[in-house]
This record gives sequence, structure tokens and C-alpha cells, in this order.
Amino acid sequence: MRRILGDMTNSAAPGTHQPETPATEILETNECWELLRGVSVGRLAVVVDEHPDIFPVNYKVDHGTMVFRTGEGTKLHASLGDAPVAIEADGVNPETGVAWSVVVKGQATAVNLTEDVLDTIGLLLFPWEAGQKDQFIRITPGKVTGRRFKVTPPVTWWSPLDGAPTARSE
Repeated sequence: MRRILGDMTNSAAPGTHQPETPATEILETNECWELLRGVSVGRLAVVVDEHPDIFPVNYKVDHGTMVFRTGEGTKLHASLGDAPVAIEADGVNPETGVAWSVVVKGQATAVNLTEDVLDTIGLLLFPWEAGQKDQFIRITPGKVTGRRFKVTPPVTWWSPLDGAPTARSE
């Protein structure tokens, strides 16, 4: 069952200069997974020293989980801590202006069993950054949420102050 948030109107309200307000569509879980399979880069949110931190990761969807590679360091150690993690990915269709965003929240674990490591190697995960990335991390979701919405044109958010001169350092 699909839910729509907000109110979709086709034109400005009579007598106002308010633009239309597009609805936000809440996505079903299967739609979220389908969208996640279509992109390979997301943002991993972890807790580091009691504060949130975010890292870009290349990932693959694997049997209802997400897998990424990393090397020794903060991202690895924070991922494998006791705190849950989240990974977010999004995209936009430049022709239609329709965007989507999906968040997977769950627990990250190291892929250690030989059979599982061999399976993850077959995912063809290629990190963007060079270096030793020999650790495979699997996020098992506790919750998957997503939404789809129309991107609002920048002119909608324009205000008279947007074009005002700014102070310059001399």
C-alpha cells in the first residue's frame, strides 16, 4: 500500500503566489531495494566518539542486505561497534525532476566465513579510493524506508535577499 504525504495541487491557490506543492510518496520496501540496486554509491552513517559521522561507500545489494568494502580505520571500527548504522542512497531523474531517497538502518558485521567472503568477492565491489580494502562489511537491515518526490525548482526558494550584495573581506 503506497502512501502519499502532502497535498498535490496542479496550480497556485487562487489569489496567491504560492507554487504547487508536490506530494511525497512513501515507497514500499521492495521499491526501495530496486532503487538501491540501481546505484552503487551511498553514505554510511556511524557513531564515532559519541558523535555522528558520514562516509561515502561503494556498495552492492546482496540477498536483502548491503555489502561494502573498506580498509583499516575509523569507518571499519565504527561500523563494527555496538551502535547501529545507517546507509542512505538517492538519485534524481534529470528529465522528469523526480528524486528518491532510501535509508537502510541496521547492524553491520564483518564478513569472515570463507564461503561468505567468496560470495562477496563475486559482487564486484570496486571502491573509488585506491588502497587496501580487504574488509567486507554486511549491513543487515532492521528498517528500510524510502520516499520519492518532485524536485522543487530553485526559483521557488528565491527571496529578495538572494541577489543582495554581500560584505567582502579586503
